[in-house]
Amino acid sequence: MNESPELLTIEPWRRSARTEAFRGHRIQIYEGGNTGGETLLLIHGFPTAAWDWSRVWGPLGTEFHLLAPDLLGFGFSDKPRGIDYSFPLQADLCETVLASRGVERFQILAHDYGDTVAQELLARRVAGTGAAGLDAVCLLNGGVFPERHQPRPIQTLLAGPFGPLLSRLIGKDQALRSLARVFGPATQPDAADREVLWQLIDHGGGRRVMPRLLRYIREREIHRDRWVGALLESPVPLMFIDGLLDPVSGLNMVDRWRALLPGSRLVELPEIGHYPQLEAPREVLAACLPFFQEHRQH
Repeated sequence: MNESPELLTIEPWRRSARTEAFRGHRIQIYEGGNTGGETLLLIHGFPTAAWDWSRVWGPLGTEFHLLAPDLLGFGFSDKPRGIDYSFPLQADLCETVLASRGVERFQILAHDYGDTVAQELLARRVAGTGAAGLDAVCLLNGGVFPERHQPRPIQTLLAGPFGPLLSRLIGKDQALRSLARVFGPATQPDAADREVLWQLIDHGGGRRVMPRLLRYIREREIHRDRWVGALLESPVPLMFIDGLLDPVSGLNMVDRWRALLPGSRLVELPEIGHYPQLEAPREVLAACLPFFQEHRQH
């Protein structure tokens, strides 16, 4: 999967980040691209971090100003144990990052957990309570329709009452085997990628906060009407790019998208799993770049 030597380790990527404060916690923010272009906010998924965008970063940055935080509890951002992680909290983080830079217009590219953060921002746009400058949203594989989401067994166990105990017992090999199962058979992460993924997961006590983060599964169910409703009522263009071999949110999610949002754009990647931006970056760019170009504000 690696396409250039600099991606063999995480350090060049990590060194490019800025550390900023959010409600007393340290957040890693990756920023780059065309400083004169419209902002593209990239929101990563569970259980990794903004590094997931590294293979599409350069091409996207030729035309767009890029902002990609490691969300609270993920990657190299702080992973406090004593807070209630929620999608509104992460959406607040994103709005804070945008506001601190004076961003007025922006588009979103999101994946997995980040999809629901994007849906919360979109819900605020619909209600007129925030994200007023949001112009378009492109989502990759994720549980946008909770009734079709199929979490991995390890996620279900970690989200349950024995999650805190189990999180202490999970080792590197077990965690990476589970993660590899959501990739396509022909696009598996190689040894270098697996090492990076593990660093993102485990840094700063990441395993210990997983049970709290995984409460998102229930949170999606509780607030399903708000976040699915935001898609149905969206005042901005929507696009969904989905790897069909994903056992969590593949064909099951595509069928639901097609039924509920027939007028929006849908791109299916038949041989790709849960991480299209890592498994098929060229295909993702070919689909999303024209979409973002079409809907940027000049």
